[in-house]
Amino acid sequence: MEQYKIDRINVLAKKARQPDGLTPAEQAERDALRKEYVAAHRDSLVAQLERTYVIGSDGVKRPLSKKE
Repeated sequence: MEQYKIDRINVLAKKARQPDGLTPAEQAERDALRKEYVAAHRDSLVAQLERTYVIGSDGVKRPLSKKE
């Protein structure tokens, strides 16, 4: 995710804490940016876990298995 989008999320979060709050358009923008941020974070975590291996007691290196 681009840094300017993260910065925009932070600006909207700060504005939401103000007495005036956010307009409906800003709330929609904030929700869309948050969804994009969470999806990017999730994809990054999945990619990291796919590259993670566990070494068993027998010394064999095995990839992590997905839980269904």
